[in-house]
Amino acid sequence: MSAECSSYLNADKVLVSGFSCPRAGGDARAVFCCGFQDVKYCCDDPHSFFPYEHSYMWWLSVGALVGLSIAAVVLFAFIITVCVLCYLFISTKPHSKLDTGLSLQMA
Repeated sequence: MSAECSSYLNADKVLVSGFSCPRAGGDARAVFCCGFQDVKYCCDDPHSFFPYEHSYMWWLSVGALVGLSIAAVVLFAFIITVCVLCYLFISTKPHSKLDTGLSLQMA
């Protein structure tokens, strides 16, 4: 079994000629064309070719990182707020029992 990786323009806009998988001197199990439109290589996973440029994935990763960072800051602010409110609730409670004025002694 073998696959053909078609020619492509890499990130530097240089034409890379097509090649067959597995490549000579490479892993014999790497029979599939993998990678992106601008970076192609042979691998053993038939579902590892993505029909967009590699830089798109980098920007997608940066977006995910920014989103997770914002979520972490919101979670941290929520935890700090809960801790401050708990401290204020505990510190403002009266430390002694209030006298209700009722006597509970037997007559």
